[in-house]
Amino acid sequence: MIESKAIRLSSKISQGKGNIVSDMDGEKVMLSIHKGKYYNLGDMGGAIWDRIYTPVQVTELIKTLLEEYDVSQSVCEEQVISFLELLLKEDLIECN
Repeated sequence: MIESKAIRLSSKISQGKGNIVSDMDGEKVMLSIHKGKYYNLGDMGGAIWDRIYTPVQVTELIKTLLEEYDVSQSVCEEQVISFLELLLKEDLIECN
């Protein structure tokens, strides 16, 4: 049975290896070398990507985003975890 790894507030996450990332008109775009796929991370996704260059706990990531953006904590947590789960599903990030 394959065990699914879910993102939790206590999880430590970081960028995965083998991705080429570039800024394009203020948004981050990424090419996964392993999958041969392009991804548009958008503005907020790019901000998250920049902050996970080194391993960071999800709670710390959310804390820094709350300091910079006008969003409620519950919405931020929900959106960030959802986004990170998509990245994890695509093998674009590492989660410990």
